[in-house]
Amino acid sequence: MTPTGKSILELCGVSYRYPDGSRGLDDCSISFHQGRRTALLGLNGAGKTTLFLQCNGVLRPQAGQVLLDGTPLDYGRKGLRRLRSRIGVVFQNPDAQLFSASVREDVSFGPLNLGLTTEVVRDRVERSLTAVGMASHADRPVHAMSYGQKKRVCIAGVLAMEPELLILDEPMAGLDAAMQAELTVVLERLHDSGMTIIIATHDIDFAYQWADRVSVLETGRCAANWPASELPWVLERLESFGIGIPRVAQLHHSLMAAGLASGDTPPPRSHQQLLDQLAILRVPA
Repeated sequence: MTPTGKSILELCGVSYRYPDGSRGLDDCSISFHQGRRTALLGLNGAGKTTLFLQCNGVLRPQAGQVLLDGTPLDYGRKGLRRLRSRIGVVFQNPDAQLFSASVREDVSFGPLNLGLTTEVVRDRVERSLTAVGMASHADRPVHAMSYGQKKRVCIAGVLAMEPELLILDEPMAGLDAAMQAELTVVLERLHDSGMTIIIATHDIDFAYQWADRVSVLETGRCAANWPASELPWVLERLESFGIGIPRVAQLHHSLMAAGLASGDTPPPRSHQQLLDQLAILRVPA
């Protein structure tokens, strides 16, 4: 899906401190646009999880406001119900989100609580499990799933609510390379279907390859915000945040400095794109 100029969700000067006095967010302003894939980067404690809890109304700003379609969030029961039907959040640890005995029961939980008919719930569950490649596991016990499968079941449970915006907190954490590749395919399929996706990650290589836009949180604020394609030109700034730099961008810079790669084409976003460029230039890989 091509991103639009429409902002679905926006934090405007949001601040929040926890009861123990620790900072969650500090005058944080950031917006998320329809159809866009956003990667949210930042060190531990930067405020990523707090931001997500603000996005789905679990936490309320102590200063500033959260806007949905340009309107301040309604924190009443009906308002939060509408919010959570439009914005789905999948947290890092799947075991903290799975409660039912079987995969089908767990994915059904949210839609059933919306008061939908059995037929509608069944259809949503089947479509959601198919979307994440878990339809054949619908009747298996949740405890029998692998860690990666549990993550996909969590995503299916959120998809069954039919949100417009999907937020995932470190979805690749704890997954091996094969599982990461499978989950990336799932995310691309969801984006192609029209889903707006926000991912918090420590993996800047994944962020550079996958995202349309990259935002950096630092000490509770949005400290930087770039189109992902611009990351090769801000490597020193990225290093200053302590989040690393994309390896393929660093390698491309080194090859250009050695006269082995051209600066006339857009920088590669993946190792495969880099290899393809080198092949065109007839440079040994």
